[in-house]
Amino acid sequence: MPESANFQGLRVACFESRKADEMQRMIEKQAGVPFVSPSMREVALEQNPAAVDFAHRLITGGIDVAIFMTGVGFRHLLAQVERHVERERYLNALADIITIARGPKPVVAMKEVNLTPTVKVPEPNTWREVLQTIDAQVPIASQVVGVQEYGKANPSLIAGLEARGAQVINVPVYQYDFPEDSAPLAANIRAIAAGEREVAMFTSAHQVVNLLRMAEKLGLENELRTSFARMAIASVGPTTSEMLRELDLPVDIEPPHPKMGSLIITAAEEAADVIEKKRGGRSPARPRTLNRNEAEKSPWHDSLFMKACRGEPTEVTPVWLMRQAGRYMQEYRQVRGETTFLELCKNPQLCSEIMCTAVRKLGVDAAILFSDLLPILEPMGLDLEFSKGEGPVIHNPVREPADIDRIRELEDVSSLQFVFDAVRQTRLDLPEDLPLIGFAGAPFTLASYTIEGGSSRNYLFTKTLMYRDPGAWRTLMQKLSRSITRYLNAQIAAGCQAVQLFDSWVGCLGPDDYRQYVFPFVREIIAGITPGIPVIHFGTGNPELLPAMAEAGGDVVGVDWRIRLDDAWQRIGHDRAVQGNLDPLTLLASQDYLRAQVQNVLSQAGGRPGHIFNLGHGVLQQTPVENAIALVKMVHDLSAK
Repeated sequence: MPESANFQGLRVACFESRKADEMQRMIEKQAGVPFVSPSMREVALEQNPAAVDFAHRLITGGIDVAIFMTGVGFRHLLAQVERHVERERYLNALADIITIARGPKPVVAMKEVNLTPTVKVPEPNTWREVLQTIDAQVPIASQVVGVQEYGKANPSLIAGLEARGAQVINVPVYQYDFPEDSAPLAANIRAIAAGEREVAMFTSAHQVVNLLRMAEKLGLENELRTSFARMAIASVGPTTSEMLRELDLPVDIEPPHPKMGSLIITAAEEAADVIEKKRGGRSPARPRTLNRNEAEKSPWHDSLFMKACRGEPTEVTPVWLMRQAGRYMQEYRQVRGETTFLELCKNPQLCSEIMCTAVRKLGVDAAILFSDLLPILEPMGLDLEFSKGEGPVIHNPVREPADIDRIRELEDVSSLQFVFDAVRQTRLDLPEDLPLIGFAGAPFTLASYTIEGGSSRNYLFTKTLMYRDPGAWRTLMQKLSRSITRYLNAQIAAGCQAVQLFDSWVGCLGPDDYRQYVFPFVREIIAGITPGIPVIHFGTGNPELLPAMAEAGGDVVGVDWRIRLDDAWQRIGHDRAVQGNLDPLTLLASQDYLRAQVQNVLSQAGGRPGHIFNLGHGVLQQTPVENAIALVKMVHDLSAK
């Protein structure tokens, strides 16, 4: 397949449940940005007298033909029946009648119990092929036909069987319900309604039904239908396409074979053209993706930092410091004395000057944009001030669920143009081979600032809202996460080579709360970042969160000093790069002690590729600048191969 025949960074919504991880990997392989949200689960019927009646009729000779529509349905039916009827009698009775398997999955399920179906329905395995197969091979006039349902009865199939003279016995086995955690599905629907997806892929007819059920529940059905009219809608095959059309939804793409792999390849080849035609010849808006050949030719591509992000060996361990341009430097204090911090952040030339000065002075292997976590909150409707001696203060914090209505999602990031101008200016002023890191606050940290109105010891207001009104919390986190994704992608478009997501306050949560209240939103942000750009996922305060943070995503996981680096890497997984993890206060000690602690961190890394040396948090104001300079040299000297 030609290199251009892929999703080219399009955002792809998919609703597969059983093979969600596999779908995500396949979409990523075709250069798409996957948003896979399971849409349904099969719920076995606890009390199922119809199944027991079918079994009794079967073993007493009252069933002539049995049609099995799904593999999982065959297994569920067997499990329900064997509670009331001897298992072997039931299976022997099935072996004595005509059995019809609709496709390969029921064939596999039957083989598991040493049964071979009498008839196998060919692709694309719809109810029409079932009837065509019966017409060709199985006379059913005056026969009793049992049909294992899946989710709901198929009236077209039943009518077709009855028209051929059969007496039909419906055998319900399970019904389709929403997944136990329906938040990702709801988030995907909201994103579609907001125009934040370009492609939607369906791998079963019941996904379509549940999608509309959830959209109706959210009050977004009209918005969903409007967005679908502008998106590329891909269906795995005729049965799913029929359901889409039956519900007045478009079908733009259908693969030659009703398989997931074929669906993804076909959608990747055709989606961009479909969207362009639907939008009157305008190409779809999508995150910028740097051409691979262009990236590999860039001076920064084989820098120490970028190679470590990719997990590649480096001749020395790369090092940069969080808050490496700060109040511990005289040059910064001079500039800072002439303006407020917020005004400084809005001056691209000064931002570049401050960072480039720090980079030259320290000799680090990467620069980070000079800015702050909080300016993104201003255009979202929050009154932000950096008060002298108090730090950031928000004068109109969110305290009640109703307050969230006044938080404006950043659908247009142009109000933060000063940040993107600072990226461009810094990129212009830096050495060409030195990577520039963009950054944003993670949604929990920004939500906490938004709710607390400033720093907090116990996060009283944040946790109160989070626990008392999960719906309001979800709405706030969705507004923040979508805004953060757009903000980071705009920094990348302006010239950043990597981005870091700072979750500075997330350590106040335990692992269970993190998974419930934070994990889905961080995962969505990282999945939405421009493909090919390394993401550093950094949180501080609770090492027990590291496995969940790694699962949420990121090419590099940042580690603070509250855990040994080797233990942290073990928890994260050695397939991921790590960043860290010297205690910032170590920089206030003697250089002999500092050197010993640098060696300690490097020894824990064990020379494994993918280690980026950093502090466990930002450089403190009291740090002697000569110690910061010495630290960088120590890392390079002690790690030299």
